[in-house]
Amino acid sequence: MSFSPEHFSLSDLDSRTRAIFKDIVESYLDTGQPVGSRTLAMSSGQQLSPATIRNTMSDLMRLGLLQSPHKSAGRLPSQIGLRLFVDGLLEIGDLSAKDRGGLENSLSSAGEAPTKIFEQASAMLAGLAGGAGLVLTPDGADRTGAVKHVEFVNLDSHQALVVIVYEDGRVENRLMDRPAGLVPASLEQAGNFLSARLKGKRLSDAKTQILSEIKSGEAQIDQAAAGLVAKGLADWSGAQDRERSLIIRGRAQLLENIDAQADIERIQMLFEDLERKQALIELLDRTEDADGVKIFIGTENPLFSLSDSSVVVAPYRDSDRNIIGAVGVIGPTRLNYARIIPMVDYTAQLVGRLLR
Repeated sequence: MSFSPEHFSLSDLDSRTRAIFKDIVESYLDTGQPVGSRTLAMSSGQQLSPATIRNTMSDLMRLGLLQSPHKSAGRLPSQIGLRLFVDGLLEIGDLSAKDRGGLENSLSSAGEAPTKIFEQASAMLAGLAGGAGLVLTPDGADRTGAVKHVEFVNLDSHQALVVIVYEDGRVENRLMDRPAGLVPASLEQAGNFLSARLKGKRLSDAKTQILSEIKSGEAQIDQAAAGLVAKGLADWSGAQDRERSLIIRGRAQLLENIDAQADIERIQMLFEDLERKQALIELLDRTEDADGVKIFIGTENPLFSLSDSSVVVAPYRDSDRNIIGAVGVIGPTRLNYARIIPMVDYTAQLVGRLLR
């Protein structure tokens, strides 16, 4: 066989090589141990000699799909190999009715309070995956929904009140610092400007366009009103961003089956990474560009690159099909992807359904 290490795909591998590669990865995901040619010859059912399998392993090593751990005659899939396997060879079936029912019953038992639903989803995924379960809650902009009307009310020489009326009838009041010298006409102008552009929309959908209009000078409002709008948007969205939170359950699951110093060091690094919640939130926010489950393996995810971990995450949506949050699992790269991917996907669907 002739391969180019820089450019290859599964189609570059003949059927026998693909089968051996698949057997090696599946064995590793099942046991976490390096796989030797003799063991593979006895277990694969392909009726190949250890020598033939060793030669194929050497080809896969040259491609960068396998690696050899220190002081071991066996082989492990590399990160590139795991990605190739997940993208092209992983067999993912539908969840059974029993599995779906178990997930539904578990989440339904949390009640109707969103916080309880999030906590239960995180704990449930941790238990099922043997890793840490994650839930990124909706941010304030997504929770509040579409705006009907905005009004700025003068309180005194230092403060103004922003009154936000939503299409579902709710009213939210927020205090903000009032720029010096602001006249009542500018307050009214700012309110009318925002109302016209936010009506029927969420802040997260319209904020960028509004700020762009102000910055370009296209907004037909005076400078004081423009400054008030920009400051109001910053204060409003800033408070909402701070309300977004990350729920993590199941750290103890990551400590199971650790018997090597390298594993202990990896988990210590992972625990440190899990404390960096803002970075985690930014990572999970990337699911907004994904349709369905997104998988980060090893260094594909800069946050967990040193701890040799994988993240499986899926977004959940509101009644308008807008992505408002995410659920997921963090664990070692040898996660049971075939089981966890549909579990995470269905959990995301359930969370979105329960929040509507």
